[in-house]
Amino acid sequence: MRTYRELFGVAEFRVLFGATSLMVGAASVGSLALGTLAYAETGSPLVTAFVMFGGPLVRLVCSWFLLSLADLWRPRTSIALVAAIEAASFAAQAIPGLPLVARFGLLLVPWVLLSAFGGSTMALVADILPEGAFVFGRATINIAVGVMQIAGYGLGGALVLVFSTSEMFLGAAATALAVVVLVRLGLTDHPPRSTGRAVPRSRAVNRLLLGSPTLRPVYLALWVPNGLVVGCEALIVPYAGERAGFLFAATAVGMLAGDVAMGRFVPPAWRDRLVEPARLLLAVPWLLFFLQPGVVTACLLAAVASVGYCASLPLQERLITRTGADIRGHVLGLNGLGLMAMQGIGALVAGLVATLLGADAHAAGTAMSLMAVASVAVTLALTPGLRRSRADQPAAVLTLGSARA
Repeated sequence: MRTYRELFGVAEFRVLFGATSLMVGAASVGSLALGTLAYAETGSPLVTAFVMFGGPLVRLVCSWFLLSLADLWRPRTSIALVAAIEAASFAAQAIPGLPLVARFGLLLVPWVLLSAFGGSTMALVADILPEGAFVFGRATINIAVGVMQIAGYGLGGALVLVFSTSEMFLGAAATALAVVVLVRLGLTDHPPRSTGRAVPRSRAVNRLLLGSPTLRPVYLALWVPNGLVVGCEALIVPYAGERAGFLFAATAVGMLAGDVAMGRFVPPAWRDRLVEPARLLLAVPWLLFFLQPGVVTACLLAAVASVGYCASLPLQERLITRTGADIRGHVLGLNGLGLMAMQGIGALVAGLVATLLGADAHAAGTAMSLMAVASVAVTLALTPGLRRSRADQPAAVLTLGSARA
């Protein structure tokens, strides 16, 4: 499967692509509205970073007990439930005069659910596509993410100047509700991938995956450099103010370009070789933000840097090829969990650094550069361990039986 015509010939993939597109668009508009509201009320880069990127930290706690539900529940039910809870959360955020503490509570509810079902969509992509097509399909889903982030943040950047945050939240809620309908009508009711009790199974598989000397460096390479760079992105609102939407859109443009190149045009034999260069590209342009570039230059730097996100595609391919189908939802859910948790940590650390440096635009630019330095250092440190998971290296395939053993 090498063409988009073949890929979109799979009806259920079209549904997943459409559902992902709508959910990312809704989340982008809602997140920008919440970040704008929080910064207007508090003037704090730390609080703004938390409300936009801190929710995944909840997944870090809950997933240790719930992550295996992605394999134990029916995929269609899981995906529809997540979209329904997102819709309810956005609708509640639209209540005028809601205290910021209550907004924090509403922000956390969907992330508790995602701690259980975060891997459902990507595992279903791997299930419905032919063998060897996962990277192509995953890259195309990433295109949906990139395009809708461009639309969501770009449109959100314009809407925030015209509409109230309550109106933006209601629009996001309506979009998420449309996803529920699309998923229920368009997806086949696939059976669960496995059976068992969620809590002991989740803990056993987590220990198996994180204890593997082959897969642990892969997970760390997926999580840490990315999360530190998201710390840079978490400071875009304090750095650019009302023009922040344009920088967010620029990062989405770069991510889109990288995913198209890696998923559609880079030969499989070259994917492994590009992991480290792409991870370095992800961080290096952010080093220049200590020079306080203007909005146009900042957008160019952010777009170039975000091309480096494409390194996650060959790394996720390694996760798929080194694990069995009976834990696929858990494997990809753990990746999403660690990624989002590290993004939350990176955002909070970046917000704290910017606050300590002065809590203004200049401080935000300096903090961005410091986070980029840390990302480069981690990428270089992880390079030796990643060699064990390359396609030309022998390694056992981990399964649920391995976890029980």
